[in-house]
Amino acid sequence: MPRSAAAVPEPLTYEQALAELERLVQAMEGGQLPLDQLLVSYSRGAELLQLCKGRLQAVEEQVKLLDEGQLKPWAPT
Repeated sequence: MPRSAAAVPEPLTYEQALAELERLVQAMEGGQLPLDQLLVSYSRGAELLQLCKGRLQAVEEQVKLLDEGQLKPWAPT
């Protein structure tokens, strides 16, 4: 049985999560959100921050240079 597109949302890309996080921070810094919405925004922001950190860590682990058959950690120059 096929699943509907609305049932399972597509995971956010790093860029999408970062953009949403930036919008939430701007809204919270604006001081115009009601207290309940501020709490919801803070919670969502924490989720997005963890998602971004996780994606960055995964990429960091994957970005390795192959040198003479040995995987070496990538180091910025």
